[in-house]
Amino acid sequence: MSLQDKYKELTNLASQLEIANLQVREQDNVLYIDGEANSASDKERLWNVYGEIDPDYRSADVVMNIEVAVGATTGYTVKSGDSLSKIGKAHGVSWQAIYEANKDIIKNPDIIQPGWKLKIPTA
Repeated sequence: MSLQDKYKELTNLASQLEIANLQVREQDNVLYIDGEANSASDKERLWNVYGEIDPDYRSADVVMNIEVAVGATTGYTVKSGDSLSKIGKAHGVSWQAIYEANKDIIKNPDIIQPGWKLKIPTA
């Protein structure tokens, strides 16, 4: 079985997620997967699938170099008790960055409402 067959689920997901500049090549018994994800959550989904195929990462037969697009964001729905600083801390970004990315929704950074769908810039 070739590595491309072994990791077909992973490479299919990369295609479905529309990973930009996707390159998959097999060389010296290693499968190289390179590209640029639209969001950190897309990159995480790829790593999760890889972890399902090789749970202990012992095969050492994949090198995955997936960058996250500059200016990419991930979605977040505000919950009761949230603040921009709390959300920012959880995502590794400043509250100011979240505010700047959502000025169309947030008029006052001290007042956010549960249910609002915010864009969280990737760190």
